[in-house]
Amino acid sequence: MEQSTTVDNYNGVLQKPIHSGFTATSTTADVINGIDLTGKTAIVTGGYAGIGLETVKTFVEAGAKVIVPARDRTKAATNLAGIQRVTIEAMDLMDPSSIDVFAQKFLATDSVLHILVNNAGIMWVPLQRDARGYESQLATNHLGHFQLTARLWPALKKAGGARVINVSSYGHQIAPFNFEDPNFEHHEYETLMGYGQSKTANNLFAVELDHRGKNADVRAFSLHPGSVNGTDLGRVAPMDLFKRMGTHDANGNLFPDVARKLKTIPQGAATTVWCATSPQLTAIGGVYCEDADVAELDLGTIDHRYDEPSTLRGVQPYSVDAENAQRLWTLSEELTGVLFKAD
Repeated sequence: MEQSTTVDNYNGVLQKPIHSGFTATSTTADVINGIDLTGKTAIVTGGYAGIGLETVKTFVEAGAKVIVPARDRTKAATNLAGIQRVTIEAMDLMDPSSIDVFAQKFLATDSVLHILVNNAGIMWVPLQRDARGYESQLATNHLGHFQLTARLWPALKKAGGARVINVSSYGHQIAPFNFEDPNFEHHEYETLMGYGQSKTANNLFAVELDHRGKNADVRAFSLHPGSVNGTDLGRVAPMDLFKRMGTHDANGNLFPDVARKLKTIPQGAATTVWCATSPQLTAIGGVYCEDADVAELDLGTIDHRYDEPSTLRGVQPYSVDAENAQRLWTLSEELTGVLFKAD
């Protein structure tokens, strides 16, 4: 199913499943089947654990060269050992200067960048701030990736068909973006609200980036990987949060019935790989995806239950809203001090 390249996903007008043929159980091997990435270069943030690592492995197996910027280079070297065509570089999304150094080093090679996967993220952490005073989930999950994408823009434009993938989450449904106080300077910090708005930001960034970048043949997507077993994303989250969601028992153990319904890591990374490589998305962009397909708008008709992961689907209208997307772009430029001319 093709859409006109003149159509934006402003206000979710393109948020309709395209019947890709894939499902929640599709794996990275399924969605990459028949796709050759020989000669392509990808950058995957957080590409040394969980679905990021699986994404890197899949790209490499399809022939790509992959660069993994890492805050923990020792962990990255251990987890990526033995994988061909992978380069590890230092970068910390909470440190703007390290983002600039990483991007400058890449641009100095005069390389073309075909795929940028903004995958790294933190979730449900205690209140922490970066050196600028910005709340850590916003700084890591959105602002760092906004700056990284802006700095790498010249290499993306040279690709003649690049894609930028923002790994978002169903967690965007927890909260819209708080434009009045995004860094919790004037109201009490709630980690779920911080996480939710950072994931909403991922979606809004994809909408506006696609709008601004498509004339340069750079398309952008956001996605929900699904509820995935075996990642360490929630490693510092208070167990009480999981208990309240009904996924864990009084002793902090994941209910077996819930565990059986969770995705494997290859299933969780499938939507990332699909967004990054599928020819089915050649003429569409700015959309939020799930289960290797375009998600539907959540207009209040979906009964969401955390103990039934398959019901955690759909995209909130506020996270694909045109005015919100434009407003976030301007705010992101102000907060990072980065003028991002995506054209």
